[in-house]
Amino acid sequence: MKTLVIVTHPSIETSVINKRWVEELKKYPEKYTVHELHKAYPDGNIDVEKEQQLIESHGNLVLQFPVYWFNCPPLLKKWLDDVFAYGWAYGSKGGDKLKNRKAALAVSAGIKKEDYHEEGRYRYTLEQIMTPFETTFRYCHADYRSFFAYYGAETEPGENVPGSELDKSAQDYVKFVDSL
Repeated sequence: MKTLVIVTHPSIETSVINKRWVEELKKYPEKYTVHELHKAYPDGNIDVEKEQQLIESHGNLVLQFPVYWFNCPPLLKKWLDDVFAYGWAYGSKGGDKLKNRKAALAVSAGIKKEDYHEEGRYRYTLEQIMTPFETTFRYCHADYRSFFAYYGAETEPGENVPGSELDKSAQDYVKFVDSL
């Protein structure tokens, strides 16, 4: 089964890392479905049933987003709140649609890796900051598989040349998704 990648970036056109990751994933349409929330729901009104059916029609699930204020963009939070509903994602009334489904995160951190350290500038690791996502997946009995991260500020558009750090990150990301 294909992997569903939920991409949430409010300005993907000006992104460097997330945009490059999407470009790389789209090279393999037989393996991945890239679903861009801001393009699907520019008004923020999520079709919950459609999203649930999309998840059900795929195998693995990856949430891809830039870290915003040490969390996810607001539309992804709304998506999680709406789509991972009682009776569907969890609960005693059939809430098992995520059970045993492999799930992971792909994040662009925007800050140097050393700043995400207990002794670093922000006092917490990225693993600690991503804990609510891991906990959410575990609560829904999904098989949480960790995250893939790009640390540091994005470079200027146009610096994406073959063999660059950006291309390597995109190729490593595809390997990470394949390993789920």
